Amino acid sequence: MLAFLPMILMFAIIYLLLIRPQMRKQKHQQTMLGALRKGDQVLTRGGIYGRIEAFKGKDNSQVLLDIGKGNKITVARAYIVGPASETVEAPKG
Repeated sequence: MLAFLPMILMFAIIYLLLIRPQMRKQKHQQTMLGALRKGDQVLTRGGIYGRIEAFKGKDNSQVLLDIGKGNKITVARAYIVGPASETVEAPKG
């Protein structure tokens, strides 16, 4: 039984340092994606700022973004990093 104690202790440390924070981060990301609404300013993983025009696709898994000057793109909802207000300020122009 004492031989397993170091392995159990290492697993507990790995869980507390690696797995648990990742699960929290993933839960926060899912909550943020679920709270997105039409008109929100967002930032994509590709570094593109845009305003949500509409949700498309099965289960609203795609987002139509207005990226300025009438240009619109469709991105996967999972590729939205977060609201532009929580990230680096969007460049003007």
